[in-house]
Parts: sequence; C-alpha cells; structure tokens
Amino acid sequence: MNIKQASFVISNTDYKLCPKADKAEYAFIGRSNVGKSSLINALANQKSLAKISGTPGKTQLINHFIINDNWFLVDLPGYGYAKTSKVIRAKFHKMISDYLINRKNLMCLFVLIDIRHSLQSIDKDFMEWLAENEIPFSIIFTKSDKIGKNVLSKNTVKFKEEMLKEWESLPEIFTTSSIKKTGLTEFVKYVEELNKQFKINQ
Repeated sequence: MNIKQASFVISNTDYKLCPKADKAEYAFIGRSNVGKSSLINALANQKSLAKISGTPGKTQLINHFIINDNWFLVDLPGYGYAKTSKVIRAKFHKMISDYLINRKNLMCLFVLIDIRHSLQSIDKDFMEWLAENEIPFSIIFTKSDKIGKNVLSKNTVKFKEEMLKEWESLPEIFTTSSIKKTGLTEFVKYVEELNKQFKINQ
C-alpha cells in the first residue's frame, strides 16, 4: 500500500464528536516533543499536514486525518509536559482515556518513543495502563537518525530488556526517522494487514 492521499478531517476534544467509526483507525501518542507531527508529515509526504511546533505540548486536540479515503490516522495530545498545569493535564488525561476506551474502530495505538533516551517511567506507566484496559498498541521509536547505529542498537536492546522485566512479550516495534523516512514502509505494511482484519470484523 502506498499513501497517495492524506488530508485533515476534524479536530475535537470529545470522542463523541469524532468522525463516524466506519473505517479502521490508528492513533499516535507520546511524550511532548517526541516527533509525532513530523512522522505524520513524513508518512503523508507533506510538509505541513500536521502542525509542527518548537513548543512542547502544543497539540491539545484529537486531530483526525483521512488516508487514501480508506483509514483514519489520529494525532493525540502529547503527555508528560511538566510546564502544563495540573488542571490542563487532568483535562487531557480524560480526553485521551475516553477516546482510547470508547473509540471502537481503533485498531492500534502507536506509542512514540524517542530512541535517544532510556525507557521513562511515564511511558512505562502509560503502556501498563493500556494493557490493563485491553487497548491494542505498538511502539514506534522516533529520531533514529539522531544517533549512530551502535548507540541505536544498544538503546533498542536496553529498552527491550527493561520492558521484558515486567512484560511476558513485547508488542510490535518500529524504528523510524522522519528525516530519512526509515521504517515508514514497515509501518504502512503493518497498517495494511490490520486493515484487512477490520474488514473481516465488519
């Protein structure tokens, strides 16, 4: 599958106002400044489909994009930005959790992790919450172009080792670079396979 068309659909703060759940849906989430918007733009081969900001925590809505008129890609607000007030963080938490728990056509949530850093407790806790709530997810390592191959390999191994201390098995993991477009083909193939399952489930 090639991504030939990608366009913005709508932004919401309430999952009940999201587009009709008649297409397979995939969402991106991660700590602020993890590179969500850059990855979406790289996938779509567009420079400004998703707004990129130098200020962490700018994504504050559930943003829907339609891909190939066939499936939805969703940009969710980042989490863990310390300078955001507790009230706003609580608001984001409810908005995101309501969406993840109630959006029936969500085939997979992709948790974005900056591979330059070790596994953070906030990412670990969030993935545990996903498992507890039976929300299917995969992991996308971002910014792999920012480090050398040896460091990338070591960081990947260390991350998996940390995860396996508490997890029996690991979800699908993709290593990407928005600049070099590394790993995007593998991601699209994975989505294509899940799309087939969505049609069967209908």
